[in-house]
Amino acid sequence: MKRNEPSLADRLGMAAKARQALLEKARANDPTKDPDFAAKMAARAEAAVERERRQEERRLAKLARQAEEAAERAASEAARLAEAAAAEQARLVEVAAQKAALLALEAERKAARDARYAARKQRRR
Repeated sequence: MKRNEPSLADRLGMAAKARQALLEKARANDPTKDPDFAAKMAARAEAAVERERRQEERRLAKLARQAEEAAERAASEAARLAEAAAAEQARLVEVAAQKAALLALEAERKAARDARYAARKQRRR
């Protein structure tokens, strides 16, 4: 081995010291030791609560809007069905009136025919 080359034990020791130094540095930078840490965490928690409240408001507004749209659709569908029923009823009344007119015309023709037959019988006598 060369003189300047560290042994395995030296390398392991240096690695352990480096790990220990990193751990101490991380502990020194621990955010929980920061005096403003609690205030920052409280502000974050408050912001999270506010964000959730706004999301809930948006969700409720969306549900209300959907319910209103469903009610409008139901009302327009009911109006359309009522209009269709009224149109069908008017059509049925018109058909009934046409049938009544046709029956009246047939009755009138039958009466005229019966009158002709009766007149013919009278002439024969």
